[in-house]
Amino acid sequence: MRKTQIFRAFIIAIAAMLPIEGMAQGKATEANTKKQDWAQFYVFQKDNARIMKQAREPQKGMCPKCEWKNRKIKAVLMGDSITELWWDLDSTFFKDNNFVGRGISGQTTSEMLVRFRRDVLDLNPQYVFILAGTNDVAQNNGKISPENILGNLKSMVELAKAHNIKPILCSVPPAAGFVWRKDLTPAQDIIKLNKMIRDYAESLSIPYIDYHSLLSDENGALPKKYSKDGVHPITEGYKVMEGLLLDEFRKIDGSKDR
Repeated sequence: MRKTQIFRAFIIAIAAMLPIEGMAQGKATEANTKKQDWAQFYVFQKDNARIMKQAREPQKGMCPKCEWKNRKIKAVLMGDSITELWWDLDSTFFKDNNFVGRGISGQTTSEMLVRFRRDVLDLNPQYVFILAGTNDVAQNNGKISPENILGNLKSMVELAKAHNIKPILCSVPPAAGFVWRKDLTPAQDIIKLNKMIRDYAESLSIPYIDYHSLLSDENGALPKKYSKDGVHPITEGYKVMEGLLLDEFRKIDGSKDR
């Protein structure tokens, strides 16, 4: 009898462990899947689905704080951590202007190009602001020439135009160094890349927003009043960017339904 009770207790204990083990395996599988998702489609997958559903089936009776989710998207801001942190520090700017942020930390133009369909085209905005290139200059995925960085930007522009989305190109913000790549001195590389972006934009009459000129000091760096690490703006830096973006956007858009 005692042996039977002990065996039964052992079986119950094993059974109790199974769900935990299953959960652990599930989390491990999810982690592996995300690791294999090079372009990081998973980051905005759920929110993209929500936006597309909302466009098909607008919800009624939403609370005032959530009402912004029901509006048609005016523009997507495509980018890296600079765009990602922008939403984190001032999401009101996005909500008030019917903008959606699609920035992912560490990404280069190559990764952004791969996810451009899911994170921009599928959302069917009127405009897309493309702010990209910092991590290319930082060689996050290895060395890449300025010509090929520009080529990725051109491909994003061409995709947007093919889907009747108006592209707006932005300069790469200034940086005299990268905290994660202290062996690089990127100030002049960024200036060179921005000239290429500007020349391309002007050749096709594509709007160009020059954040670099407003944020840069005399050494091509992002000063402490705008950034703690010399790369990512703080609130004061984003306020400068917001003012410029909205000034330029009013000229481009001209509508009052924002």
